[in-house]
Amino acid sequence: MTWTILVLVLGIALYMFGGALVKTDAKKPSKGAVLLKKAVKLVAVLLMAGTVCRLYTPYYLTNVNPAIIQEMVEAMQEQQNAEKNAAIRKYVRNNAKKMIGDAPILGNPEAEKTIYVWTAASCGYCRRVHGELDRVLSERDDVRVVIKNFSIHGVMSDGPARAMIAAKMQGNDKAAKFVDLVMTREYRPSEKIDDQEKLAAAIEKNLMKFAEEAGLDTAKLAEDMKSDVVARELTNVRDLANRFEVTGTPFLIIGEEAFPGAIPAAKINEALEK
Repeated sequence: MTWTILVLVLGIALYMFGGALVKTDAKKPSKGAVLLKKAVKLVAVLLMAGTVCRLYTPYYLTNVNPAIIQEMVEAMQEQQNAEKNAAIRKYVRNNAKKMIGDAPILGNPEAEKTIYVWTAASCGYCRRVHGELDRVLSERDDVRVVIKNFSIHGVMSDGPARAMIAAKMQGNDKAAKFVDLVMTREYRPSEKIDDQEKLAAAIEKNLMKFAEEAGLDTAKLAEDMKSDVVARELTNVRDLANRFEVTGTPFLIIGEEAFPGAIPAAKINEALEK
């Protein structure tokens, strides 16, 4: 702001007194001197016009017509989303096998339409989206949902993520049932446990109850939770999250378009039809 005002003062000074800097014959000024004086005035006018615009523009945008700022932000976001979706389209088309990895799949594993969802069992919005996805799957058999378990909430999300991935190793049908139980039931202990190791043990104990209900071998599940396969899938989830700039959950890729945040079944179906 200070520099802008100084430039404005300089422009005014040049306009008023700049001609005095050009030495001319008062009775018969040369063409060069006349042109130079005009050039000085032109520079002065440009300096004044530029600084006035710079001083007035913030006032206009914040006080006279602030809607322009919102329109600019929305246009920028649309452009960024378009660029992001273009990158997603290119990657998803060529890397479906890597995208799925060792993740459990809901719905028809052979379906032609795919939804990828970065989710965490400890996230309330993720649980809400799970219900919306379940509605979609109950109405159609041409869709599969690939569960990318994003362990982002420490102990609260790490155990469930490992368990759901490990469940896939005993068959996708059992894994799908287990995923539904984890995402719709309360696996967290009712009492407050500050010790993280004891909290993890309590969570795992509850998860094993769901696993037994889903028909899983709980001893094998507990062993597989520490396996290289689970570690590989967790790395795959994080790597893809970095590629797609996933900073929170839920995050869905439906077809070839990204949808950050919780969205309803109607919007999911709409995206599937594009």
